[in-house]
Amino acid sequence: MSSNVLLLRAPSQDSDPYHSILTAAGYNPFSVPVLETAFTNLGQLSRIMRRGPQKHYAAVIITSGRACEAWRNTVDVLENDQLRDIDSSWSTTPFYVVGKTTVSLLRAIGSAHPHSPFSPVDIRGESSGTSEQLAKFILSDLGSSPPVLPFLYLTGDKNRETLPEILRGGNVGLNPLQVYRTQGSSTFAEDLKLALESHREFNSAWIVFFAPSAAEFVLPHLRRHFDLSSPIVRIASIGPTTAAFLKEKLDMEVHAVAEKPTPECLLQAMVAA
Repeated sequence: MSSNVLLLRAPSQDSDPYHSILTAAGYNPFSVPVLETAFTNLGQLSRIMRRGPQKHYAAVIITSGRACEAWRNTVDVLENDQLRDIDSSWSTTPFYVVGKTTVSLLRAIGSAHPHSPFSPVDIRGESSGTSEQLAKFILSDLGSSPPVLPFLYLTGDKNRETLPEILRGGNVGLNPLQVYRTQGSSTFAEDLKLALESHREFNSAWIVFFAPSAAEFVLPHLRRHFDLSSPIVRIASIGPTTAAFLKEKLDMEVHAVAEKPTPECLLQAMVAA
């Protein structure tokens, strides 16, 4: 009998790559959304985008899918209102990202608005699996000449200081703008209960954590349904940052850590464990 895999995140609306890859490998994956997102400061982001990057920003840093959605939502509004009065195009501005998911989300903006001056085209850092790796990639990409202009850094409400500290050490200026905040889903307890009732039959289970901000919120709910110290329950993390939080802050044993935030790396880590 195959292992259940509880993915603590919202599934993709279309074909979910985590579900596809894990199912093909013989697992029984299902997702339960953990967080609710509220976008913030989109009016300020709109003004920044309309003003254009020229004379203001050397590049943009986006490290999460939610920040990509904030940019996408703002592009949709600007394009619908035909507000294109900008000095230069963002399509020539480098966008530095973490992982394939953020790349695909940004490229989807260009697919929806192929001629928009707000659509990212020059997207870099796809192979970076963490913010720390991205920061080091940026410094390497810049070479020996730090930019005169700062980078626009789109953040949430729970960003770590690792990336800013590394870039400041390389004399790269940052202008952070919080574009979303997260909170625990008001329906998580019921959603989890219903999902587990639909997947009763299993001889073992994986629980996959995708963000530190979700881990502390879901833990009491998980303990109502799982004995987390049982050998039939294994814990996986989508990356080392989340794994460190689980170990150091929540005193949890982590059995598998994906090297990069991709379905392929998650599967490799689970198989290896």
